[in-house]
Amino acid sequence: MKLGRIAVGIGFACALLAGNAEASVTIGGTRVVYPLDQREVTVKLDNDSKLPSLVQVWMDDGHPDAKPGDIKVPFVITPPIFRMDANKSQTLRVMYSGEALPTDRESVYWLNVLDIPPKAAGMTDANTLQLAYRTRVKVFVRPAKLPGKPEDAAAELGWKIVAAPDGKGEALSVSNPTPYYVSCSEVDVESGGHTYRNEKGGMVAPRATEVLPVAQMSAVPAGAKVHYTAISDYGGAITGDATLDQ
Repeated sequence: MKLGRIAVGIGFACALLAGNAEASVTIGGTRVVYPLDQREVTVKLDNDSKLPSLVQVWMDDGHPDAKPGDIKVPFVITPPIFRMDANKSQTLRVMYSGEALPTDRESVYWLNVLDIPPKAAGMTDANTLQLAYRTRVKVFVRPAKLPGKPEDAAAELGWKIVAAPDGKGEALSVSNPTPYYVSCSEVDVESGGHTYRNEKGGMVAPRATEVLPVAQMSAVPAGAKVHYTAISDYGGAITGDATLDQ
């Protein structure tokens, strides 16, 4: 129990500086799909470093700055805190605890993995700053017997031009009529010999609408072409084309 309190304190003191570019502990995949009719799913972690790490894992409901002890999600992860030796792997067990979730559409949560490396030899200066690295990936909770296929959901998206939220130019409104989340890594609009690009992409919830900013886009007519790259369950690219609606 003492270890848990220490890990939480260290984790969130360092999380403000966290970034996964140099993390030695990595997740086996860019997303997790949890079929709601399964008792549990497993997630593999690998420590590619020559040094051990202290690892803390937890799930959140979309609030990345919330502390693990304050978060209420319908999942349990074991082990929550552990040591990973150099060049070793660890399997996490993610278990649904049974609270009510929508059965007609997916839900989304986030898996957090905090990698706390050991203090380097000879680091005796009390003012030395040591960083921890947090990786955060989406967990899509998928009820059984949803209509359609998740890999076909991107092709069902509806696209139209709207005024940009900041009042500068135009943006893309994306509507998702399916029960699946759709994440796009890139969206291009082609019109009049020009290509307008959103390189950050975005995620559209089931039966919801999102607005994606597109830099310097204006006066794009209905009927213009949209080229998108969506992300599959396995992290691969699903490319497709669509036409802007009125």
